[in-house]
Amino acid sequence: MPVSVPRAGTASEARAAWLLLAPGLTIIAGFFFLPIAAALVLSFTDFDIYALGDPANVRWVALDNYAHLLGDRVFWLALGNVGYFSLLGVPLTLAAALAAALLVNSRLLRCKGLARTVFFAPWVTTLVAVAIVFKYLLHTRYGLLNRGLELLGLQPVDWLGDPRWALPAIVLLSVWKNFGYGMILFVAGLQAIPESLYEAARLDGAGRWQQVRHVTLPVLWPTLLFVGLITTLGYLQLFAEPYVMTAGGPLNRTLSVVLLMYKEGFRWWHMGYAAAIAFALFAVSLAVTALHGRLEKRYGT
Repeated sequence: MPVSVPRAGTASEARAAWLLLAPGLTIIAGFFFLPIAAALVLSFTDFDIYALGDPANVRWVALDNYAHLLGDRVFWLALGNVGYFSLLGVPLTLAAALAAALLVNSRLLRCKGLARTVFFAPWVTTLVAVAIVFKYLLHTRYGLLNRGLELLGLQPVDWLGDPRWALPAIVLLSVWKNFGYGMILFVAGLQAIPESLYEAARLDGAGRWQQVRHVTLPVLWPTLLFVGLITTLGYLQLFAEPYVMTAGGPLNRTLSVVLLMYKEGFRWWHMGYAAAIAFALFAVSLAVTALHGRLEKRYGT
């Protein structure tokens, strides 16, 4: 019986396909690629508030913005803050998300739907509203957390005014806000693990912790890498939390790269320099993504 071979698309079919794709591609180009290209061009100029009134005031400065960026102490401080925030926040977020996923996926837990809703609720809650609530919870005199410390006989902590504690306090907020999304992904990964693997582990005498260590974590490793990547990229773009809670203080200890970009661009109107900061952050994000790709290629299977 002869086998039919799929017929190659004709030129008219190709034109029809491009016509169908054209509206979507036009929207993507207009609202994504063109703004990125414009921002890249902007980063090579000294565009500022005077250029808004008269574009003739714009000067082409080539790589001067990037050269200034490399010597900008405030930029490196902001990048260090984001790095510290990510190194502290990402493992805590992954641990909280995995613990919640194991709890929700446990056979011993009742009302699993309610538990998932409670754990996932912070993710869908408005970030600015949450930051304002946490700002008052961490208040030096009237905050609930310091009231608890007083009941334990400890001195209150100036959570948002002390340079040592301001960034960890924001990490606490971010972990609470973001672990629910990772929990959902981990639950999906846990439910994809065959029960036969756990049965074989139990027959070999493995306890609950050994099952988690030798069955759950190895099978869940690709999901763990993916959640770690998107969490890290999200934390590199830290903005709303320090903007609402500390405005980057005290002593710039909570200043993030995106907050610095916002201040340079919309407070001091150094738009060209702000665009250079944006592409520097893009380079850092690209490096993190490349590192994740290598880790996934080496350990993801």
